[in-house]
Amino acid sequence: MKCSSLALAGLLGLAACNSQPASTPPTTAAAGATLPLPPTNSPGAAYRVYRALLPGQADSITLHLVAAPRSFDATGIVGHFGSYYGLDGHPYTLQGQPSAAPDSVVLFETSPEKAIDPNGPTLYWRLRRQAGRGDLAGTVGGQPARLRLVQPVAGALTFAVRYFADSAAAFPKEVKSPHGHISLQALVPTGGDAALRERLTDNMLLDLRGDTLDGLPPVALPALYKQQRQQFFKEYREDAADTRPAPADTAGIGAYAPGLSYEDQTNTYVLYRQTNLLSLAFFRYNYSGGAHGAYSSAAASYDLRTGRRLRYADIFRPEASQQLPALLGQAVRPLVGLAATDPLDKQLFVKQMPVTHNVYLTTGGAVFIYQPYEIAAYAQGEVRVFLPLAKISPLLREGLPLPSSSVVAR
Repeated sequence: MKCSSLALAGLLGLAACNSQPASTPPTTAAAGATLPLPPTNSPGAAYRVYRALLPGQADSITLHLVAAPRSFDATGIVGHFGSYYGLDGHPYTLQGQPSAAPDSVVLFETSPEKAIDPNGPTLYWRLRRQAGRGDLAGTVGGQPARLRLVQPVAGALTFAVRYFADSAAAFPKEVKSPHGHISLQALVPTGGDAALRERLTDNMLLDLRGDTLDGLPPVALPALYKQQRQQFFKEYREDAADTRPAPADTAGIGAYAPGLSYEDQTNTYVLYRQTNLLSLAFFRYNYSGGAHGAYSSAAASYDLRTGRRLRYADIFRPEASQQLPALLGQAVRPLVGLAATDPLDKQLFVKQMPVTHNVYLTTGGAVFIYQPYEIAAYAQGEVRVFLPLAKISPLLREGLPLPSSSVVAR
């Protein structure tokens, strides 16, 4: 196992095993003291914001695009995840498609509202990075489009993308041993007000770790990755030892490669950002044998006036739990191919929509995320239900980072 030091003296003091190491020399003050450097992107990683007027639409959209190394078995390929929205605040998601050209960005729609045909091909964004300012130009759904890169204002809050990865052999002494892979991609706040950045960073680290309670002490990013890495490799080698073939087994180690090619991924993406509101997704994927891996997205919203994490109880009034099931039931039907009068259990596991606390805000509404198997079959994937402010405004608490006219005072 190889370990490279990331000598990045910054907000998080990053130092960890990374499959693509990078180092930055410290700067020194006149008195000889070391000054912290702002976090920088890992090689192959970046966070960019674009604006565009898509073909056939009257309003422009904002696209948040995160790029990071794609996977262990696709060396050199950068993966992308995007989320975009217009003036109504309804977010839609994009997934990256591998491309051999380094300046090529190929994305496809993953939101059912944007599907060309539920049973046919999806809508693709085929773009190429332009020389100069870094715009993206190409086609969206086969129609010409150009996405203008938005340069961050000097000193404003933005994000660096950090990527950590490592692998370990199930049977270190065997040449044909299968390997377990772990990777962590995180967004690190940089710029902006120092106090806000510190609190936002702490809360993002807690959510990256998967904490569900406030007030817990955060763990610095390199320490968090180290903990996850140690735990993953420990469990991986224990599982491998339990399935090691006997010496007389002629199939040998190689026969176990597919089932023991474990993988653990954690990724952070921007879902929405507008004025004083930020919403992120913490995506996790784990494969530990079997027919397929398990994945889920945990959403988190933050008040950028304070850096405070906004949980379900911070967003909705207590009486919302009585009214949301009906609203969610109306909104989910077209997403899963049901007519307005069809019973939900014709397509889902439930007769009435449960109110998940896995929810995030936009300035146009709220998105409820249901993970695979929660209300539908694995093949249905995650189900994301958007409720516009016009429907939920009376259910929202006051003081949220939304337009002042969006919440009904009580």
